[in-house]
Order: sequence, then structure tokens, then C-alpha cells
Amino acid sequence: MKANDPGKKYESAKIPPRQQTAEGGAVQALPIAKTDGPDSLNGGLFYEIEYNSSPWEGVGRFVPKPQKIEAPPKDEIRELFYAMREIARVNRTLFFSHSNAYDRRVRQENSRIFYKQALFMKDFVDHYTAKAPYSSPFPSYQMMGYEQLRTYFTWRTQVRQGNVADTSIAYAFLYIYELLNNIGVEDPAKGLDKLMFFWKAFRKHNKAIDKYVLAWLKDYHIYYQLPRSFKEFITQKDLTRYYPSILDTDDSFDLFAAISRYDIGKSSFYSGDNIRLSKDCFHFIIERLRQVFQDKRSDFDETIFQPAKKMYYWQPFKEALFYHWLKPPDRQVVLSENEIYICSKHTWYWSNGITTEAARQLVSYIIKQMESVLRKLTGYKYKLTADITNLSHAAKDKFYMVGLRPEAFVSETTTEFYKELTKTIVQVDHSALTRIRQEALITQEKLIVPEQNEQLLPTDPSLSGIEEPPLSPLSFTSYEHETLTENESFDPISKLKTQNSKLKTQNSKLGLQSSPQSSPTDIWNDFKNVLSTLEIEALALILAGNLNLKQFADENGVMVEVLIEGINEKAMDFIGDNLMDEEFSLYDDYKDQVKELIG
Repeated sequence: MKANDPGKKYESAKIPPRQQTAEGGAVQALPIAKTDGPDSLNGGLFYEIEYNSSPWEGVGRFVPKPQKIEAPPKDEIRELFYAMREIARVNRTLFFSHSNAYDRRVRQENSRIFYKQALFMKDFVDHYTAKAPYSSPFPSYQMMGYEQLRTYFTWRTQVRQGNVADTSIAYAFLYIYELLNNIGVEDPAKGLDKLMFFWKAFRKHNKAIDKYVLAWLKDYHIYYQLPRSFKEFITQKDLTRYYPSILDTDDSFDLFAAISRYDIGKSSFYSGDNIRLSKDCFHFIIERLRQVFQDKRSDFDETIFQPAKKMYYWQPFKEALFYHWLKPPDRQVVLSENEIYICSKHTWYWSNGITTEAARQLVSYIIKQMESVLRKLTGYKYKLTADITNLSHAAKDKFYMVGLRPEAFVSETTTEFYKELTKTIVQVDHSALTRIRQEALITQEKLIVPEQNEQLLPTDPSLSGIEEPPLSPLSFTSYEHETLTENESFDPISKLKTQNSKLKTQNSKLGLQSSPQSSPTDIWNDFKNVLSTLEIEALALILAGNLNLKQFADENGVMVEVLIEGINEKAMDFIGDNLMDEEFSLYDDYKDQVKELIG
């Protein structure tokens, strides 16, 4: 059979037995076959062989020659990452997990570790050239490798410089987590600006972050106390379509109107300029209420906005690694007619019912009664009645507990607002008064007739026995030329009286003192001339002791307060004092003059 025959069979060979020595039967080592060539291995490398260093006699082992071990080069970034991971080891009390089913305690623990690590790495910048991908439903530093950490921090360095490049979406969420925790920002307002900048830039690469960021923007305004309301924010950023139920809570009117049983939006009065009038008036009423409640050591908003249903625990920034680092004070945030968030002892709760039925009734009455008074004040053709008997005892008690009566308070406050709104304010340009006085004095000097001219004009020529001389045109050159008809003659004395009367009226209107030549009778006559027929009739009623002055004013479509205030203002301009007191009664000092005035 040939040597390379594949069918060749091999036969087993018996291993020779070990030889025994005659002395003690020790096993002798088999002789080592000597090979040709130098005693070396692999081109000169060699090993020392020690015999009898093994527990078994005759068995040796190779002992390599000692070699110097060089220390690897120092990697400061790697050591920084080690220090960051050490934070998790020192602060860990629960098992770190990424399971969707892990409980709230584990989630809070993971968020706390992330926040501490993020603070530790907040100022770190990197310039790593490689790019390692990263995928995780709940990204965190602790679960990232060395190359992934360096990739992320290099990318974050570019983002902070305004260059938002495309990358793994897990890196994007990790950066958003930092902003939600206000890592690397000066304050919450700056954090919101950076969040909006990043969202708009990165969604061009991947829009999967939209639904998360939109939810977290609302949470951001609830958790952090920002200088502007959420409604104002989404309006400015053109995001209202994503939050259709959000109300302008800072304006107050939208929120209160939403919970009111009376829908003012369907009122015929609530249109045009009356919309702004109603909103401003309501804001005036609410601010006055808040002040009254505050003086009584109470809070009006908390009285109205009391959750009507069970409160539920609320976690800000759900599905994000967020740590409650701020510890906000106790407060409540109302976002819509179905959303109220309350922070109590640093724990947040929410309810979808923001007020009680009694509070709804009270708000409805305030809005309806306000509109009823405004209709009357503005002379609107249709009247409206707010029936206070529809209020429950619980609703009325909210006013009674601070010493207010709902009907009287709303009516008086609305009237006060409208009076302030329609008050006429006269502004005097003091810089022009000097010029006006100088011009008036010049005019007055021109109108004064010299004494010698008066002597030339006897009042009764028949008594003097002297025929009245003809008037010379040259004697009155200071008068303006007038065109006379055939039957008219130029009378300088009448002209002088007319000009003096006009001058006196002008000085009075300009706030100038009357000349010594003005008489009290002339002042009261001038005062009468500026009074309207309605005001004169009102003075006659007051002088006669008529107690139906309010009815008289209502019949003429004007508020009695406005009517009396107008008379007093004109009296102040001409006689330097008011005619009537706050009870609409004439002062005794002026009753005789008023009798002559209306006689």
C-alpha cells in the first residue's frame, strides 16, 4: 500500500512503560533527542530551562527573562470621564435602568445622577475628529462609551457656537435634557431662548423631536416663572395652532370669560370699540377686587380658582431626564379652563376642573352686571339686567367675607372706571403763557381810549349847551377799519366795550386773571354764557331742592356725576371755585348768584 494512500489504516502503537530505578523506583526522564543546529529559538531568542522547579521531579518549565513595562500615555479626557462616572457610583442608591416599566423612584434617581454629571461637564469643550453613532430611547452620559462621549461633547461645542449639525437623535435629546435642567445657561429665560433656537435648527434634520419639544415648552412655562405668559409666548412664536385651548391668563378676561356661565361673546353690545371697553373695565374691577382681598389678608384668585376635582401628581418634562433642582415656592398656574397646576411643598399636582360652581356663578354675575352698567353709561339702546337672586349663598359669601356687596361693588367700580375713562383733561402749554400774556397786553393797550378823548365826548350834549362836534377819523386811528353801511355810524365807545368784553372772556379761558376793570356781574354773565341748556336746567332743579336730579340726568342720557362735574369745572374756570359739593348741594355763598343767573 502506498504511503499516501487515503485508504491506509493506522494501527495503534503501545507506549513503552516508564523505567524503574533499582534504588527507589523513581521515574527517570526520557532521553531528549538532540537536534542538529544551534540551541536557539526563532533566530536568537532563547529561554532558560530550570529543572526540578516543578512539584514533579524531572519536570522543568520555561522562565522568560524580565522585561520593563512602559506606562501608557496619559489621557486627561478619559480621566475626566472616569471622574464623571464616579459621581454615579458615589451617589447611586438604586439600580440604573432604561426599562420603560421602571418606577418613579428609579426615574428620579436617574435624573438626579444625570443632573449632577451635567453640572460637572457643563463647561467641557472637545474637538474630537471621529464620529461614533449612539442610539438609546433614554440617552444618558452613564450609558455612553468613550468614543460616544467625545463625539457628543464635540458636537455640543459646535451647537453652542451656533452650528447645529445633523447627528444621532439620541445626542439631540441629551442636549435638550441639559437645557430643560438649565445646564449651561444663565437663567430660565435664556434657557428657553436656546431651546427654541436649537429646536428650529435641528428639526430641519429630524422632525421626530417636535412632539416632545412642544409638550416640554408648555411644561417649561409651568415649572419656571417667566416674565411673560405662555399665551403671549405662543402668540409671538406663531405656535397657537398647537395649543388651541390655551387662554391669556395674564389678561384675566379670557380666563374668567371661559369659566363664566354668561357668554359675553354672544352679546350684541360686545362688538367694535366696546370689546376693548369691556375688557379694560373688567380688568379694573378684578384689580380692585384683588386689592380688597389682599387688604383682608386673603387671595381673590385662590378664592375663585379652586380645583373642583381630585388632584393628580404631575411630573414636569415627562419622558425626559429632569431633576427638580429649582425647588419652586407654593403657587398655582392656570393655563386654560380645564388645566390648573398647583405646586405644594415642591411637589406638583394638576386638575382638569379649575373652579367650583359657586365661583362660576359669581364670575358670571360680575361680567353681566358690568355690561349692564356699561350699557346704561354709554346710552346703549338695549338694557340688560343681572339678577343677583340667581347667586347661591356660597357665591355671595365670597364677597361677604371681605365686607363687599356684589351688586353695589360692581356698579360703583364700573361707574368709576367709565368716569375716569371719559374725563376731559385740559393740558396747558406753560411755555406759551408768557407769549399769550404779552400779546394780550398789547391788544389791551390798543383798546384803551386816552382820557382826553373821553373829555371830548360829553355824555349828554344837551346839558352842556354845546353842540356835539363831528368826530375826526384821525382821533381813532388805533381801531381796525370797518366797512359801514349808509345807515351806520362808527361808535368808538361801543367798539371799546365790545373789545374789552372779548378780551376778558379770552383771558378767563386762558387762565389769566381778570383785569381790575372786570366786575363780578360780568364774570357771572360770562359763566352763564358757557353753560349748556341742560346744565342751566340742572342748576334750577338743584336750587329748587328737587331730589330727582339722577332721574333728570338719566332721562337726558348723561350720568349725574358727569353733569355736576361739568358745571363745577366751568365754575372753576370763571369764578375760581366749585358751585356744588359731592352731595350735589349748592354752597350757600353762591345761591344768590345762581338765582340771578337762572332768573
